[in-house]
Amino acid sequence: MAKPANTSTPLPRAERPYDVIVYGAASFVGQILARHLFARHGEAGPLRWALAGRNVAKLEAVKRELGMRQLPVLIADAADPAALREMARQARVVVSTVGPYALYGSELVAACAELGTDYCDLTGEVPWMRRMISQHEATAKQSGARIVHTCGFDSIPSDMGVWFSQREAMRRLGEPCVRIRGGIKAANGGFSGGTVASLVNVLKEAEASPDVIALLKNPYALAPDPGHAPVRQHDVNAPEFDAELGVWRTPFVMASINTRVVQRSHALQSYPWGPDFRYDESMLTGRGFKGRATAWGVALATGGLMGLLTNTRTRPLVERTLLPAPGTGPSPRAQERGFFDIRFHGSTRDGRKIETKVTGDRDPGYGSTGKMLGEAAVCLALDVSREQTPGGFWTPSTAMGEALLERLEAHAGLGFKVVGEK
Repeated sequence: MAKPANTSTPLPRAERPYDVIVYGAASFVGQILARHLFARHGEAGPLRWALAGRNVAKLEAVKRELGMRQLPVLIADAADPAALREMARQARVVVSTVGPYALYGSELVAACAELGTDYCDLTGEVPWMRRMISQHEATAKQSGARIVHTCGFDSIPSDMGVWFSQREAMRRLGEPCVRIRGGIKAANGGFSGGTVASLVNVLKEAEASPDVIALLKNPYALAPDPGHAPVRQHDVNAPEFDAELGVWRTPFVMASINTRVVQRSHALQSYPWGPDFRYDESMLTGRGFKGRATAWGVALATGGLMGLLTNTRTRPLVERTLLPAPGTGPSPRAQERGFFDIRFHGSTRDGRKIETKVTGDRDPGYGSTGKMLGEAAVCLALDVSREQTPGGFWTPSTAMGEALLERLEAHAGLGFKVVGEK
């Protein structure tokens, strides 16, 4: 186990002993992330990295399972600000899997922002992200810390998918798309226990505060100025037939996260796609009667589950009997059988079209998320200069752009492809 230093004074970045510290390495996704980094970089290679968490026995068990001998282990509890600061001062990047982040993540973000340590995670908790931006962005800009939330299935495929679509629209059509519709065409995989716990915590926050409810309804909730609404956004809140695409669409539970991240990316770039840019997300269920029946079936099932979770009387029963517990997940074989295929249908101002797709080769919430998160952390540590991306709160596409795209395609099993234009 690595011994802590005697001071929490920030180290110069060039003198920090670790490029990446994996915080929460004993969690289910943390273990997938550690396995990915070990397969990619070993434990004594050019990448200097370490495992961290609150339980030394569990961390040592992860090391034994993966066959690690030399990798350092650091101990820090999410409720111990001094220990978190000591950990953060030693890393160029801290990557965290410890959620729900509203319960366990705030002190670590504060420490990283203060000490100039880059940070990424896989949160999809919009109210918590809004609080972190409001409380710590000025500090991060001053210290040089780059804070990048949503580096898992929510929201790298959506954020990078829109970024890729706009890049290709400019290359092929000569102008950006003013509207993009994202659609889950196919996927195999379930919710992670951590995602469920985060969702339940957001629902509890909404029950306690009308301000949280208003924030969740705001499509620009994560933009630098949430009150600035350039154009009314369309949310797919019920099954609908898209005449232009010729398919039925139905609500996608992560759309309320992904659309907000995409709009933040657009705002951080000073609205290059136009002040009236629109983006929505849904699940694509196909054509005809079958597509319509599927759309309504998915909508009713999702709405029913959300209704049970919103009801304080039925929520505990649903959590115990229907949903995965935090720290649990599918077998490695089941993760390998997972996949996703997301389509992005873009339209330019003069009516030209482009269709792109983002695919992944693992279960979205576990295997693929672990690889995406790992590549984002290494990309932030090694590939992105501070001249290119200074301190502040960023999205995956605005922080890392092309460098992240290359890593995702080369090492995380993602594919980005143009499938049509006219």
